[in-house]
Amino acid sequence: MAACDNAAMNDTAFPADLRDELHRGLGTLGLDADALAPRLLAYLALLDRWNRTYNLTAIRDPREMVTRHLLDSLAMHPFVDDLAANGGALADLGTGPGLPGIPLAIAKPGLRVTLVESNGKKARFLREAVRTLKLDNARVAESRAEALDEPQAYDALTARALDVLSGIIEVGGHLLKPGGVLLAMKGVRPDDEIAALPAGWSVDTIQPLAVPGLVGERHMVVVRRDRPG
Repeated sequence: MAACDNAAMNDTAFPADLRDELHRGLGTLGLDADALAPRLLAYLALLDRWNRTYNLTAIRDPREMVTRHLLDSLAMHPFVDDLAANGGALADLGTGPGLPGIPLAIAKPGLRVTLVESNGKKARFLREAVRTLKLDNARVAESRAEALDEPQAYDALTARALDVLSGIIEVGGHLLKPGGVLLAMKGVRPDDEIAALPAGWSVDTIQPLAVPGLVGERHMVVVRRDRPG
């Protein structure tokens, strides 16, 4: 694994201050920077390289990627700790280049992550990232969320930038077990979206998130699929 990670890092030769920024951010989030930074940088290097050809993300600056991709994704890690400890399954809907699913899979090896993405070039990148990073706890489902035939297979769903809450539930709610949760990362507190939740879904918690280096509001909204009866 180390040889693979080093090769990927050397391709881009990230400057020391970028690596330091990632280390500081991981420490602020309560994560083990020494353990996680090499694989996260390997992922970042692969994304940066593919992005030059395939336009996987509009963010081009690797420093901005550290904050807006890696640290923003990992700010939600406390919400998957219990899942990871119990080998739970998370579906990341409309994951794009693997956000937040790949950083979470790196940080939480006990978490079983399915990266759901219908765009072919992004799905190819995801398969390459899973292979290169040796992410045994991640798999790619090249599919639209609503077409994924895995009913009630997941303990949790997340969708970083897919839709409003009701829209996420409409396309992906069938994937979630009763009692499971949608972990929705939002900017400002989405009270209008919460008011529009469909029957059978209820808010567990709304918690502000502090993302190192990110200006602006960020909230985690945890929506639970009610158990029947």
